[in-house]
Amino acid sequence: MGKSNPDEKILSYEDVVLRRSDLDILQGPYFLNDRIIEFYFSYLSSSNPCEEILLVPPSISFWIMNCPTEGLKEFLEPLRLPFKHLVIFPVNDNDDVGKAEGGTHWSLLAFDRKSNVFVHHDSCSGMNTWDAKRLYNAVVGFVSDSNSASNAVYKECKDSPQQRNGYDCGLYVTAIAKVICLWYGSGEENNRYKDKDDLWFSAVKEKITTYAVNEMRNEILGLIRSLMDVKQGLPVT
Repeated sequence: MGKSNPDEKILSYEDVVLRRSDLDILQGPYFLNDRIIEFYFSYLSSSNPCEEILLVPPSISFWIMNCPTEGLKEFLEPLRLPFKHLVIFPVNDNDDVGKAEGGTHWSLLAFDRKSNVFVHHDSCSGMNTWDAKRLYNAVVGFVSDSNSASNAVYKECKDSPQQRNGYDCGLYVTAIAKVICLWYGSGEENNRYKDKDDLWFSAVKEKITTYAVNEMRNEILGLIRSLMDVKQGLPVT
């Protein structure tokens, strides 16, 4: 039996095309690539549709960080940022626009409109702080609406859950994004903001354990396989 082709297309979901090699990444202790993170962000968006929430694909976040200033406004208009209440960006430390799938570390930058704050979650002791601030500086002027008195501030989450190896950063991004979306969609508006300094931090601290992050591999892998079965007309178990 011949070896499977790592470039074989196994699933098209929304605008994401997954390949056989993506399954290999999820089955081993490997660094998540752009496609897997974009797939999971797309899944979160489509499974819990809400016009107020935007999960930005990695390629868009990367382009925002590196787009010439004069072309950024036109590029961002389709995202309708002034109308979003919660925006989640994946942050990558790749600074080479000519290198696809580059970088060595993922983190997450989340904007909450009601608190008017960008919060950076980094699972490796602030390794991506410089990159997160670069993304913040590029986009902060475009999220404001007519009710904003001033630009949103940047905040580093000092007690964000930390990884214990060199390859799980992308899993922390997907896991934290999931918790933030669930936090936003839970309870009444006033209950969600009873402590303006806490936001979703307590939920992240409680739910993002080492075990939960490890299980994200199985969750994403199982999700892809179930969607593949649906595409092939097989019964979902």
